Amino acid sequence: MSQALLPRPTAILWDWDNTLVDAWAGVQAGMNAALRGFAMPEWTVEEVRARARLSLKDAFPAIFGADWERARTLFYAEVRARHLDVLKLLPGTIEALDAARGFPLAVVSNKQGPILRAEAEHLGWTGRFGALVGAGDAKADKPAADPVLLALQKLGVAPGPAVWFIGDTGVDMQAARAAGCSAVLLGDASHDGGAASVAKDAAFADGHALAACLHGLAKTPLPA
Repeated sequence: MSQALLPRPTAILWDWDNTLVDAWAGVQAGMNAALRGFAMPEWTVEEVRARARLSLKDAFPAIFGADWERARTLFYAEVRARHLDVLKLLPGTIEALDAARGFPLAVVSNKQGPILRAEAEHLGWTGRFGALVGAGDAKADKPAADPVLLALQKLGVAPGPAVWFIGDTGVDMQAARAAGCSAVLLGDASHDGGAASVAKDAAFADGHALAACLHGLAKTPLPA
């Protein structure tokens, strides 16, 4: 799908990590706990940001091999111990969410579903979203269309170009396109090869720019 215009949204779906929140410290701690358990070199936060795309069940077998489930146990034990303490909001997140209040909203993340929902509850955001879909909640995780379609089913909204899926990586853009929705990049995707490398329909520099767009939203289409 290639569009010169974004239609007025019938719903807005959001990725979670590095789109609405900065949770990298918790992810890095979990990843390094798993790596230490396998006597492997630890990752810097930059390495974590660059490599964390897929859900754990899709990513860990390639890293840890046949014993990847032990790495999963180590990872989640560390994440659950600290993820709420290190969770931060990204610039413009509250403004963007407030500006989007008039639309059905949902989150589609490759973070494990219970951890995603615990973070939303911790932030007092559960009521903002009609659905919070994480890894393991659908038959397949992003970049498959399944979690996007599940979120839309929960919202009671049909998939299509008028659904905006806002995320920060190529995996998010792929999931949006797989579901037939508009792929909207937030940020410059510098941790994923740059904005030019992801197949987006539109892009916003940050939450402030997105909020300004949503505040000014009229019934006419928006330039991409």
